[in-house]
Amino acid sequence: MENVKIDENDKAIIRALQDDFPLERKPFEFIAKETGIPEDEVMRRVRGMIEDGRIRKMGAVLRHREIGYVANVLCVWRVPEDSADRIASMMVRYPQISHVCLRKTAPGWPYNLYTMVHGRSRTECDDIVDKLARENGIADHVMLYTVRELKKESMKYFLE
Repeated sequence: MENVKIDENDKAIIRALQDDFPLERKPFEFIAKETGIPEDEVMRRVRGMIEDGRIRKMGAVLRHREIGYVANVLCVWRVPEDSADRIASMMVRYPQISHVCLRKTAPGWPYNLYTMVHGRSRTECDDIVDKLARENGIADHVMLYTVRELKKESMKYFLE
C-alpha cells in the first residue's frame, strides 16, 4: 500500500465519511450529493479504500459516559513477548475493552500491552482486570484510572 494514490475525489469522500455518518435510508446517496461524486463511484471508491487498507474500519463512536460507563482505566500489562499476540487476541474479545495495543517497553517501564477498560463503576473495571490477569497468568500490571477527560475526538484528515 506504500504507493497508493489518493486523489481529490478520495479526499472528498474521506472528509464526508469522517463526519457524523448520515442517518438516511441511502447514506451513500447523501454523501454523493454532498461531494458531487456519483453514488456508484462513491461506493466503488469506499470499497477500494477498504480493500487496499486506506480505510481500516468504519464504525460508530459511542459516548460511553452518556450511557452510564463512567469508569475508565488504562491497564498496562507486562507480558512475555512470545505470548503477547495470543494474549492480545484474547483481550480484544471483551466488549468492555475498547483498545488493545502492543507497544515497545522503555527503561524503567516494562509494560508492553495496553488495554482501555470501560465499566459502570471502578469495581466493575477492577473485576474485569482481575479476570484478565487470572485467565492469562499475568501478575505484573498497573491500572491508570481516568481522572478527567480533556479531549475526545477522532482524527480528521484532508481538512486543508
